[in-house]
Amino acid sequence: MQATKKASESYTIMTEMVLPNDTNTLNNLKGGVMLHWIDVCGAISAQKHCNKVVVTASVDNVSFQEPIKLGNIVTLESKVTRAFNSSMEVHIEVFAEDIPNQTKKKTHEAFYTYVAIEANGKPVKGITELIAESELERNYFKTALQRRQLRLVLAGRMKPKEATELMKIFGE
Repeated sequence: MQATKKASESYTIMTEMVLPNDTNTLNNLKGGVMLHWIDVCGAISAQKHCNKVVVTASVDNVSFQEPIKLGNIVTLESKVTRAFNSSMEVHIEVFAEDIPNQTKKKTHEAFYTYVAIEANGKPVKGITELIAESELERNYFKTALQRRQLRLVLAGRMKPKEATELMKIFGE
């Protein structure tokens, strides 16, 4: 019998403070630092889900909605949205808080894919299945297959006509 875990069991919160070394000449958080933090937070969720070491397999479009300023507190929240044979899709949201001004805003959002690996570096087969409980979790779970097929088509690992879930979007 395949092991299962609830999506909530992979939930991760990570908090960072934007320091001078993290900023560009405009005193905004550097994009590369943000991508690193997102990757770390997402990887923690993936590891919680499969109890294995994971590596980053793909990064979907990262939405940079708002700059994050020097001194802001950054909170990253991640959760596995779906598990496949050896990979997991993780959704990450980022919030910036300006404590003196008492403001908090969502600044970034992304989907990352991680692959569980064995000590020899080979992908783990048959990782833990995900149980989506809330309506939002069920929606992410359902649409994860479409996002996965799009990733595979764009990477040249799947022919467009084989992407049956993706084709449903276009009514084909």
